[in-house]
Amino acid sequence: MELSAYKLVGRIRAKELRVEDYISSLYDRIKRMEKSVHAYITLTKDLALKRAREIDKKIERGDRTGRLCGIGIAVKDNICTKGIRTTCASHMLESFLPPYDATVIRHIDDEDGIVLGKTNMDEFAMGSSTEYSYFGPTRNPWDFDRVPGGSSGGSAAAVASSMATLALGSDTGGSIRCPASFCSTVGLKPTYGLVSRYGLIAYANSLEQIGPITGNVEDCALLLSCITSHDSLDSTSVNKPEEDYTKHLIDDVNGIRIGVPREFFGEGTQDSVEKMVWNGVLGLEGIGANYEETTLKSLQYALPAYYIIAMSEASSNLARYDGLRYGYRIPDKSYDWGTVFLKDRRFGFGFEVKRRIILGTFALSAGYHDEYYLKAQKVRTLIKRDFEMAFKKFDVLIGPTMPIPPFRIGEKVRDPLEMYMCDVDTVPSNLAGIPSISVQCGFSKGLPIGIQMMAPPFREDVLLRVAFSFQRNFPTLAKVRDK
Repeated sequence: MELSAYKLVGRIRAKELRVEDYISSLYDRIKRMEKSVHAYITLTKDLALKRAREIDKKIERGDRTGRLCGIGIAVKDNICTKGIRTTCASHMLESFLPPYDATVIRHIDDEDGIVLGKTNMDEFAMGSSTEYSYFGPTRNPWDFDRVPGGSSGGSAAAVASSMATLALGSDTGGSIRCPASFCSTVGLKPTYGLVSRYGLIAYANSLEQIGPITGNVEDCALLLSCITSHDSLDSTSVNKPEEDYTKHLIDDVNGIRIGVPREFFGEGTQDSVEKMVWNGVLGLEGIGANYEETTLKSLQYALPAYYIIAMSEASSNLARYDGLRYGYRIPDKSYDWGTVFLKDRRFGFGFEVKRRIILGTFALSAGYHDEYYLKAQKVRTLIKRDFEMAFKKFDVLIGPTMPIPPFRIGEKVRDPLEMYMCDVDTVPSNLAGIPSISVQCGFSKGLPIGIQMMAPPFREDVLLRVAFSFQRNFPTLAKVRDK
């Protein structure tokens, strides 16, 4: 269960390990850990074991197998899976069975990966702690009293606690990197358009991307290679040649130019986080990289710009959930259409989702559109230009993934602004559409801390090279031992 996907594939193909036995061991682990962690909403044990037996037969016959040969993968519950419940952790979609697979799920199936189940998340991916779930919060495997980060908290917690070897998450403003940092895993937000969003239930279309959450950088490169391709079903999908990102796993950062923006160490960044991240930067310098402090002045406006844009797009995207065409429907049929519509949305959505819909609707309303939404989009352009200028001088930019270590469950729920501030270091990458990865860089009082690396658009090769070199030379404990 604690082996990397790389090693598992080798053992499975060499007939040293049967896929069915390996998948069964994962479900045994889930049975032991799930009550404490609550990483999953829906498990697909029967389907997974059936698929495992099919792959075992392929291996026995000597047939060709995919790059994910038999590997167990957890999938965030906002990615559509045909005939498997996909809820977005919301009462509104509690019983939704998609009639089709997302493109990334088809890629996983083509590469002989096995879906273990659908993971818990903040409702409709709106949150940074996986506390805003209709099905209850996920707990951090390192400390059950603390949050795993969000909104892909279930996926990161599943990998960190060895309840899955690989996982898929989605990242709108840090929702892959935040839980990767809090759970001591690796999380990559790809360049916007690199991975198809077809089948991802939309929150904020112009910001979100599907990406891998894994135990190490090698597995991250492997899973990314398997899910990237041009997709005609996604109008934002970029038509570029497919790439094997595992070829860029090179332990060499000689000559790599690193920029360290001061804005990533602003007010609210804990000393322990700052110390660990700087240790990481200096460590990279010690193995051949060059670093220099820099500034991206527009980043001070990134967080408010992000939330205006994200909430506005959420208001538009979630308008379809009325309980009349589909979604939660109140049982009482005696009301008129308008009352039913209001009650369906009132009881179908959680309080955080309703808050964001209301704020987004306000930002788009007549008289406020130009003042808020249009201005936020202009700020977004300035942020993108600042990154473009920075990448003319640097190969990668580095800073903290999160300004603080994992906080206690319930600690920030009552203060939404304090919760939103946790995203201050992750949202700039989404606004600019650039790739960004979070890698483990150490612990503070037993709690994980992540270092964030950013690269120019479609330079995942550089990002993975630096991240691989960092993890190879400065390894940290990635997974929770048995409890």
